[in-house]
Amino acid sequence: MEAAKAVSEINGAELVRRARTGDGVAWEEIVSGYSRRIFNLAYRFTSSPEAAEDLTQEVFIRIYRTLDQYDAKQGDLSNWLMRLARNLIIDDYRHRQRNPQNSMADAVDDHSYHLRAVGNSAQKEMERRELAARVQEGIDKLPPDLKTCVILRDIEEMSYQEIVDVLQIPEGTVKSRINRGRIELAKILRRMRVVTI
Repeated sequence: MEAAKAVSEINGAELVRRARTGDGVAWEEIVSGYSRRIFNLAYRFTSSPEAAEDLTQEVFIRIYRTLDQYDAKQGDLSNWLMRLARNLIIDDYRHRQRNPQNSMADAVDDHSYHLRAVGNSAQKEMERRELAARVQEGIDKLPPDLKTCVILRDIEEMSYQEIVDVLQIPEGTVKSRINRGRIELAKILRRMRVVTI
């Protein structure tokens, strides 16, 4: 396992080195390797496939401009890219909260980043999509501070320490917001009749 990680870090550093010299193949490998994860995170914060695509593109532009700041000794490429992406996406989210526009969530049924469940009937697939859309609608109703912490912990599966590092708030505050966010989301989903417990 450690050997695989070391190879991954060496490959990441090599990819960055090549991309910095203008190697388009290396840059394409970085983009294709991380675009789905970054899009999914952006979508959770925007609830719009178009906005998530725009934000994903913006994240990669920023990543490309800061490739010279990557230091393999500080951690592997995956951690560096996702930390940078999270920070940029959260900054965008905070900006949108301060400057609200039409935030109606768009349907994501046909979006290429969504995976189809294997072996499900069309009816079950429709029900799954409807449930996912309703849960996202519930998440969208959370206050911004709770929404951010719930998404980072329960959807992005970040550790408490990673959330502390990204949001620059105390760990106790992170845990409290996650707990309050989960409780509030459960209430919202019950009111929406998404869950009956």
